[in-house]
Amino acid sequence: MRLEIQDLRASVDGTPILDGVTLAINTGETHALMGPNGSGKSTLANVLLGHPDYVVTGGKVLLDGENILDEPTDVRARRGLFLAFQYPVEVSGITIGKFLKRATELKYTENERVNLSKYVADLRKNMDFLQIDQEFINRYLNEGFSGGEKKRMEILQMLMIEPKFAILDETDSGLDIDALKIVAKGVNELQGDSFGSLIITHYQRILDYIRPQFVHILYRGRIVTSGGSELVEKLELKGYDWIKEQYEMEVQHEHANAVD
Repeated sequence: MRLEIQDLRASVDGTPILDGVTLAINTGETHALMGPNGSGKSTLANVLLGHPDYVVTGGKVLLDGENILDEPTDVRARRGLFLAFQYPVEVSGITIGKFLKRATELKYTENERVNLSKYVADLRKNMDFLQIDQEFINRYLNEGFSGGEKKRMEILQMLMIEPKFAILDETDSGLDIDALKIVAKGVNELQGDSFGSLIITHYQRILDYIRPQFVHILYRGRIVTSGGSELVEKLELKGYDWIKEQYEMEVQHEHANAVD
């Protein structure tokens, strides 16, 4: 499968944020998206899953060639998109066990049913894999959880749902090194020909454990440059100043072409 973003433009509260993002991800690939605060990384994640606060003003998002921008969030999710939030919300009144059971059921057609025994076995296996206490099954979703527990719960959802494409929005934010390794282990568990991921991050550290084949730098709402792991190393050495210079040169070139 292929997730393709074409010249995507979006705003929030009337303020333009995305300024022509173009990016393609195939299953079997791991991409990293980096950039300074305010560059539009979280906006891109939210637009891909159809957050109503973000208004698309141009471009397309194609899933296997079909534009999904007019589809509601639940349809996009059932078609294989998954978003791990930067700040997972607490949901009182619904237990983790019931929430994940319902999320798993939505993968099936009307004539199919979840095998309850298999579901419970898979849930317990994945919880053990992510070092989540089994007692969490009966706790309300994220209520009273630490930051690290919330992030692991996001990865547990991903392992249970098995999406085609996962967008991980700063999943490493606020994690200590042990929690970071567990989260990375969960992402790596799904890596393969039927799974693609976009790792959105500020820092190199999560990319020491999840190795992307492709790295993209987002600045002021557009991808300024793409490459491999050498871009991560360059950012560690130079910061984002060189990206600002490259962006300004690109804008000047566009203006000059427009005048011509």
